[in-house]
Formats: sequence, C-alpha cells, structure tokens
Amino acid sequence: MTTVTQPTLTRRFGLLPATALNMTNMIGIGPFITIPLLMSALGGPQAMLGWVVALVIVLCDSTVWSELGAAMPGSGGSFGYLRQGYGPEKLGRLMGFLFVWQFVLSGPLEIASGYIGFSQYLGYIWKGITARETMLVVTIIGLVNLALLYRRIKSIATITVALWIGTIVTVIAVVATGVMHFDSKVAFAFPPGAFNFSLGFLMGLGAASRVGVYDYLGYYDVCYIGDEVENPGRVIPRSILISTIAVALIYVAINFSIIGVVPWRDFVPATSHPLANFVVSIFMERIYGPGVATIFTAMILWTAFGSVFALLLGYSRVPYAAARDGYFFKAFARLHPSGGFPYVSLVVLGILSIFAGFVSLGMVIDALITTRILVQFIGQIGAVTLLRRRAPDMPRPYRMWLYPLPSLIALLGWIFIFATTPPNVIAFGLGALLLGVVCFAVWSRKGRTWPFEAVSVSSLSSR
Repeated sequence: MTTVTQPTLTRRFGLLPATALNMTNMIGIGPFITIPLLMSALGGPQAMLGWVVALVIVLCDSTVWSELGAAMPGSGGSFGYLRQGYGPEKLGRLMGFLFVWQFVLSGPLEIASGYIGFSQYLGYIWKGITARETMLVVTIIGLVNLALLYRRIKSIATITVALWIGTIVTVIAVVATGVMHFDSKVAFAFPPGAFNFSLGFLMGLGAASRVGVYDYLGYYDVCYIGDEVENPGRVIPRSILISTIAVALIYVAINFSIIGVVPWRDFVPATSHPLANFVVSIFMERIYGPGVATIFTAMILWTAFGSVFALLLGYSRVPYAAARDGYFFKAFARLHPSGGFPYVSLVVLGILSIFAGFVSLGMVIDALITTRILVQFIGQIGAVTLLRRRAPDMPRPYRMWLYPLPSLIALLGWIFIFATTPPNVIAFGLGALLLGVVCFAVWSRKGRTWPFEAVSVSSLSSR
C-alpha cells in the first residue's frame, strides 16, 4: 500500500530575509502616501508628534510580538498566540475565531492600501488617469502579486530580498536629496497656535498617531510565517526589533526630507490638493526636474509593490493556520501538492484585496486600525500576561525587557488611538466584532463545542 506524504512548510527564512520581509512591509508605500494625511490631522508640521506617539506604541508592542513569536513560532501569528494565551479549549476558541474574523476584513484592507498608493503615484506618470482606469490598475497589480506568490517559498525568499533592495535604494535617494536641500524655515513653518492644547488638538494627535501606526504596521510580519523561519527563537525577535528601529530612523529622515523642501501648505489639507496624491514625486521634480521625478516615481511604484507582496505573503498563512487547527473552513488548510504553500488562502485573500482597493485611502486606514486594536493588539497584551502566570516554565528564547512596563505602555497607547477614532469608525469596528461573536455562537452550537458543550455536560450531570 502506497503512503501519501502530506506536503509541509519549509524553514528557509533566515535573519536577512525575515528582516527584509518586515522592512519591505513597513516602509512600502506608507510614508510616500500618508505624509499629506499626517500633516492634515493637525494642520502643520506639529503633526510629527503623531510619529513620536506611534513609535513609542510600536516599540513597546514589538516586545509583545517578540516574546510570543519566539515562544510559539508557527504560521498564523496572533491566531496561535491568542488561542494559547486564553486557553485553546475555552475562551481561546473565541479569541482565535474573532481574530480570524477581523483579519479576513482588515488584512485585505491593508494590502489594498498599497494598491491604492500604487495607483495614486502612477497618476504622476499617467496624466489624467480616470477612476475606472484606476480600478483597472488595482486589479492588474493585484493579479500580478498573486501570480508571483503562487510558488515555492525558496524562490519567494529571493524575491523578497530583491524587492527589499529596491525599497532601500528608493529611501536612500529621498533622504540624500532631502539632506542636501533641507530648509529648516520650510520644515518648521508652524501655523499660529500650533501647540495650543485642547480637545481638538488631542483628537488631531490621535488621528496623526493612527496614520503613524499604519505606516509602522508590518514589524511583526515574520510571525505570520513562523513555520518557515530558520531558528525562530532567535530570528523572529531580532528581525522584529531590528526592522522596527531601522524603519523608525528611516521614517524620520524621509519626512523631514520632504517637508524641508515642499512647503506643507502645498498639500494640506490633502483632500483639496491634487499634489497630495504623489507628493514625493513633486519633491523630486522641484529639485531635479520632471525627467528624474518620473524615474523616481517608478522606484516608488517598485517599493509599493514590494510592500503588497510582503503583506499578501504573510497574511495568506493566517486563515491557513486557523483552518489547519479546526478554527476556519477546511478548504483553507490545503497546501499546494507540489509547491507546499497554502494556495486556497492565498487566492481568497488576494482576490478580496483587489476588491478592497476600490475604497478611499483614508477610510481604509481608519477601518483596518480600528478593527485590529481590540482583538489583536490589546488581546495579545492580555495573552502574554496570562501566559506569564499560567505557564511560567514555558521556554521563552526571548523575554520582554522590563516586563510588564512595555506592555502597559502599549496598552495605554492602543486605548488612546481607539478613543480618538471617529465615532462612526468605532461603531463599525464594534459592530463587526459583535457580528463575529454571533457567528462564533452559531458555529459553536452547530459543532457542540465550547461554550455549548460545557452547558450540555452540566445539564446532564444535574439530572
């Protein structure tokens, strides 16, 4: 009798590809499309405070991801952390289900933001691009991204490094140009009353911080492919911390480079200034002319594509991991028979991301951040705390420095961002979460699992 061998994931991502994956995801198109949104949040360069708040939150939160990722390396990232932290047979089932539920919504939104940014910057080269043509561009780029990822992880690691190199070259070009032409009077032209503290200032700071957090998203991307990482106990935390610190320095340099050349009033508010769609191209045009700006725009397009490539790669492993462990539809647990990658999950998220690319950028950013805060970010802080108490002897190749201070700071930061989100977006996030709880109850009752299994046992014992 012939034994059929089930394909498995291969550990091929070392420190360099893992760091490249995170950094490509983090940098991507983010700083090139969100500078106008960031400045518009507070109406001037004082909005850079949002970067500071976002950096503090992300640095502290990165220690949460590092401890959990090193202790429990596996595909799916947060899904496994939440399930183990809250108990795999009880509350962890709900948390794991809710994570996948919100992820199917927020994951494609984040990938779509890269497609939107790509189409915006293409508008610098393709003059007069229409809304219908923009939708066509989003569709084509989404399908190309999907086709490149439909292959073995070995070649994907090589592609990741190549895209990362293109990203770094683009960043160096921006920073070097900014340093040579930086004008402090342009960069720090604060409007009157820029730092007057008020409720409006606090809400604006929250909006700026939300944009900043969006740009940092991806510092944890390696956790989603934990089954494909070499020596995960060392590689995962190191790649997270290295990429977070490196990208923080890069972001500061990029932002000051641009606002030190292009006056912020030229693209603020973003909704009424067409230049806001491709402000970095305008930055290069004013210094080197349209020819060089066109070439540089092509480099930004390369960077944008690198970002969505890294996102779809990591995120496609999440529904796969959930389905493999019985928390999602069984079809998502299938691996390609020869390539050994989760092709069903990859295709579904890839298609959803294309459709999500037809939504406005501002709405995409607000929605994806809000839907993740409660279950994923705050939920993981609870998970790392519970595991410290319930499983003190669990092997932890990396332990959070100064525990529990970083997790407490991250918790306060996430609460601040959530509380300063527009009410309609908060309602959307809470509504999606409530609907997820209802679906979990229906799913659990049908399968006679917790909490309905516990009820049936207790009722039988009382008879």
